Amino acid sequence: MYVFSVCGDDAAALAEQLAARLGSDARVATISRVDALPVDDRPTGVTTAYTLAESGWTGAGDDSLDHLIDRLAATHDYAIVHGDPGVRLPQVVCGDVSHAGDVLYRVADAASADIAAIVDAIGELEPYETLESLVAQVKASDKAELSGAIATFTGRVRAKESADDAPTEYLQFEKYEGVAEERMATISRELEAREGVLSVVMHHRTGVIEYGEDIVFVVVLAAHRGEAFETVEDGINRLKDEVPLFKKEVTVDEEFWVHERQ
Repeated sequence: MYVFSVCGDDAAALAEQLAARLGSDARVATISRVDALPVDDRPTGVTTAYTLAESGWTGAGDDSLDHLIDRLAATHDYAIVHGDPGVRLPQVVCGDVSHAGDVLYRVADAASADIAAIVDAIGELEPYETLESLVAQVKASDKAELSGAIATFTGRVRAKESADDAPTEYLQFEKYEGVAEERMATISRELEAREGVLSVVMHHRTGVIEYGEDIVFVVVLAAHRGEAFETVEDGINRLKDEVPLFKKEVTVDEEFWVHERQ
């Protein structure tokens, strides 16, 4: 799923145009910030709420948006957030407005926006994947009827390796564009060539990933649990050994690129 935000005075109108274009052949969710939600309808201390168009789902709290996006990833192709310039997402910026997140595209107003160009820019984003979205992908395989097992691996940011270590605040990953994706695709194809292995998908996040967040997923659809367990372990080992990814670790005391210390 591709996730981005639209901010500015014309954010709602521009988000509607983008949803209409993308929704012609894809599943699109739009998420709007609701500042005017009556105080009586909010949990104590909550100042921000989000509502999901179509379903009427509403969540409140500091991490409601993150949880909602996670839920959508397995069932939608795009999620468009609007009305909240403070979210840490790629931003389509409409007009002159302060915002968080990197600028994906900038327009003067909704009426003059080049929708086709914005859609092209969205297509260059890194897809937002979760374990659930990848499991849903392999379950949709045309070989799923032959499967009796799904094995998964999730790598996450740990605080420390031993009790005396300085706690890690976040990791930052960079990759060679195109090369990393091609290498992961090759590894998946080679693992799928094994007897009893039906589908292999893997995803490694890039950018800043904070303590406790997920980093990497490997999902294997197989005929039996033996092939599934063996292949998921080989998959993560090969990804770590063969895919060109660079990791910076930032602790409370220091920051360093891991490959420079090895």
